[in-house]
Amino acid sequence: MSRVDPQAVAAIIRDTAESVILPRFHHLSASDIREKGPGDYVTIADTEAEALLTRRLTELLPGSLVVGEEAVAADGSVLDRLSDHAPVWIIDPVDGTANFAHGRKKFAVIVALAVEGRTVMGWIHDPLNDRTAMAEIGGGSFIGGIRLQVRDDIPLAEMQGNCRKSSALSHYIKSIHRNGSAAHDYLDLLEGRSQFAHYLRMKPWDHAAGVLMHLEAGGHAALCDGSLYDPTMRDGHLLMAPSVSSWDLLRGML
Repeated sequence: MSRVDPQAVAAIIRDTAESVILPRFHHLSASDIREKGPGDYVTIADTEAEALLTRRLTELLPGSLVVGEEAVAADGSVLDRLSDHAPVWIIDPVDGTANFAHGRKKFAVIVALAVEGRTVMGWIHDPLNDRTAMAEIGGGSFIGGIRLQVRDDIPLAEMQGNCRKSSALSHYIKSIHRNGSAAHDYLDLLEGRSQFAHYLRMKPWDHAAGVLMHLEAGGHAALCDGSLYDPTMRDGHLLMAPSVSSWDLLRGML
């Protein structure tokens, strides 16, 4: 695989957000929104953005495949592409669709590039604030040219993070953040507003880019059984923490 220019991908994502997503924010009609399942929204911005990103990213990297959230919703076998030998773009065209559909600000675009089941590059674009986090395996995580470093370990009772309110962790930590957007959860981790996150669903478009960014920023991520994450995984619980020792401490509370 020839190397992909991360700035070229960031520009495609930004252009897509500006041309397809932002014009729809606060301007969706009832016919522009539907539910794939109870509380699982999709809008015209999701479908149009995924189509545009699919076309432009595969043009940028000829021979590449795409696993997009909406394509998988239409045909679950699309997930099998993650095990292909060809490079695969993993796309969440509007992460936080419920927020977007209801006029709330926490939504984003997530893109990752995987090769033979391993995430090698990732991007999270926050359109309303026009900022993009990006990471390349072995190359660190950055926002606007500033290298990111996850916050150092702090006492459990001072930790803030993302988990279900019913989680056992809620009894031991300071507070829970519920963004309704995996992208914003990861931005919180990368920028020090959160120290941990615990996820029960393994959707690759939610986590492939963010896990890479967190690891490249010095954090520790693993499934609760200790397995290291990769985007082909469909089952398990994912736990993020600043270090192995804090991960072990949090895991022991679950």
